[in-house]
Amino acid sequence: MSTRQPLSAHRVVIKVGTSTLVYPDGAINLRAIDQLAFVVSAMRHRGRQVVLVSSGAIGVGLNYMGAHQRPKAIPEQQAIAAIGQTELISIYKERFATYEQKVGQVLLTRDIFTYPKSHRNVLNTFESLLHQNVVPIVNENDTVAVDELDHETKFGDNDQLSAIVATNIDADLLIMLSDIDGFYTGNPQATTSAKLLSHIATIDEHTYDLAGGSGSRFGTGGMVTKLKAAERMLAANGQMILANGADPTIIFKILAGDSVGTLFG
Repeated sequence: MSTRQPLSAHRVVIKVGTSTLVYPDGAINLRAIDQLAFVVSAMRHRGRQVVLVSSGAIGVGLNYMGAHQRPKAIPEQQAIAAIGQTELISIYKERFATYEQKVGQVLLTRDIFTYPKSHRNVLNTFESLLHQNVVPIVNENDTVAVDELDHETKFGDNDQLSAIVATNIDADLLIMLSDIDGFYTGNPQATTSAKLLSHIATIDEHTYDLAGGSGSRFGTGGMVTKLKAAERMLAANGQMILANGADPTIIFKILAGDSVGTLFG
């Protein structure tokens, strides 16, 4: 395997998607959560500051309630998220405790970063947690986040949330774990000629074209949101790596400089 330079990032944000935490049949992937807790704890014990941005509240909530389909009504979705977030943080707390690592929950809405006083307060919270060697576990506060006229509270997706958190706390590196190996020249599920790009230094319209759509404010989900996150990190002089999170111990390879996933920066 080809290598990059080992990444010396001191402050790291790790974003993990629902596909890593929940099996396709809706069951919770306890093995992946345990591996994630092990890796993050090992990073902490080696002196790195780590923030974990975790999706999965609704998926875990559906499993907890024995439901098989995501409800369509917003209040029902928010109720499931409230149930799932409680269960998810309980699982995280248990698994991290195995590795003698303390965690704290931080639930955010986008307007927190808009209003100066709340912005300052949440940054102070992050700094205090990190300096106490606590791993903040972050998610959007789905129970209250809505889109209202002149009062936007939703981040849109956790790709954007992770990049906003990373740039606001001056993280050196954002590691985004997804269900794809990295950024390809095309859709690898649709064409065998699609090639994995190991390194992307700049993001332009051509990059968005490869992602299957232009970078507009209407783009949601998929690769476009990941490019937007990478663009935000590059603008803040940070780096982002997109990699497959099926086995969270891939983070060790990323930090060691192994050429896995796609490095933006």
